[in-house]
Amino acid sequence: MSGVSAGTPEVTEAEVIVDKRDGLGLLTLNRPKAINALNHSMVHQLAAALAEWFYDDEVRAVVLTGAGERGLCAGGDIVSIYHDAQDGGDGSREFWRDEYVLNAAIASYPKPYVAIMDGIVMGGGVGVSAHGSVRIVTERSMIGMPEAGIGFVLDVGGTYLLSRAPGELGTHIALTTARLTAGDAIACGLADHFIPSGRVPAFLEALAAGPLERALEEFTEPAPESALLAQRGWIGDAYSADTVEEIVARLRDSGIPAAIDAAEQILTKSPTAAKVTLRSLRRSRDLGSLEEVLNQEYRVSSACLDSHDLVEGIRAQVVEKDRNPAWSPATLEEVTDEQVDRFFAGLGASELGLAPGGNTDSSHILGNIQELSSVGEGKS
Repeated sequence: MSGVSAGTPEVTEAEVIVDKRDGLGLLTLNRPKAINALNHSMVHQLAAALAEWFYDDEVRAVVLTGAGERGLCAGGDIVSIYHDAQDGGDGSREFWRDEYVLNAAIASYPKPYVAIMDGIVMGGGVGVSAHGSVRIVTERSMIGMPEAGIGFVLDVGGTYLLSRAPGELGTHIALTTARLTAGDAIACGLADHFIPSGRVPAFLEALAAGPLERALEEFTEPAPESALLAQRGWIGDAYSADTVEEIVARLRDSGIPAAIDAAEQILTKSPTAAKVTLRSLRRSRDLGSLEEVLNQEYRVSSACLDSHDLVEGIRAQVVEKDRNPAWSPATLEEVTDEQVDRFFAGLGASELGLAPGGNTDSSHILGNIQELSSVGEGKS
């Protein structure tokens, strides 16, 4: 029994370690065996801490890190989404609702929110870090939004972030599920500063001892070059097309090996998810705030839960791991505009309903995360 004697209760470590010292509110995602994958309870714990520190004069900055050596956060618990979609439950919708409220609160938080995006940062991990005001990457950073590979569509504000990347880089990242290096993440607007991983502990010590600006000035180094930014030319030429089919055709006809490889990557993804992703990105460009984009993403995520491809994608990639999903429809040409429209249909009384411009209304932000943290207490 792993050294635990009969009658001795097992000690369960907190999934989020919350600490306050030296003027910092410290949040550590603490599921290292799962690369700190985010679950519903962790969302509530993060919200409760942010609400508590909102007007706490003893907290001048919040710092988010991940336990273990592998990364900040590998995303959400997609196996639970798989079972929820099969069973017709609402657990995933409730999780997404609370997660997206948290994402908006992080983006609008009135104090510096310092995210250490070291190692693997995927999906939901991007949501709790890349909306922060100070986003630090290292040479170990590997950042991605892999949703299309499991029949899902970018969420946690991912379409907001990627639709605002230079040119069509965000479209390329979303459709191919490309992984970003530190240089790529900074070039695309998902991160701000580069600090070598070995210097992060000393940076945090400096942050505890003095102003954020001074610590950044001392420890930030020039970012590595972005290989992705260097390919902006052919990426812009291909991904400016209006349809996924035309994007793939342009990539294949370019004669550029990296472009041809990108086309093949897109064709392995769910055709429905690819088309919905492109529509979602293009619509997000025209939405004025993160809150409006999250409202749209909630409609899309809710529709995905009722789709064939989400269940099939998680089955093939995560549950049975045969890596051979049977998408339906099977080709881009078979996915109709009407099928894509369904993902953007209004939800009536079930809308997420975030008010745009929340970053200028402190009472509104605090109200949202206080409500979220109180819901968490009721579920615990």
